[in-house]
Amino acid sequence: MFLEISKICKSFGTGENRAQVLREIDLEVERGEICVLLGPSGSGKSTLLNIIGGIDSADSGVLSINGERTADMDEKKLTLYRRKHLGYIFQMCS
Repeated sequence: MFLEISKICKSFGTGENRAQVLREIDLEVERGEICVLLGPSGSGKSTLLNIIGGIDSADSGVLSINGERTADMDEKKLTLYRRKHLGYIFQMCS
């Protein structure tokens, strides 16, 4: 398995204002497989992509790329991971 996501959780805010955005997300993607994230605004798509890209970290759960956990990567390894495995196309707003 190329990309493995297991039980990823992410929340923002504190106390009564705490919002859980991702709740135990599981996903597996094979190398070369096309995967689409689809959902309404505020459903956590960008948050999940930021975690996959190593831009943000999950509160809990495991993300592995080629069997290597991103949580175990230092900043240099994360940069090399992004360079080798990721590409972003940002949405432009006019």
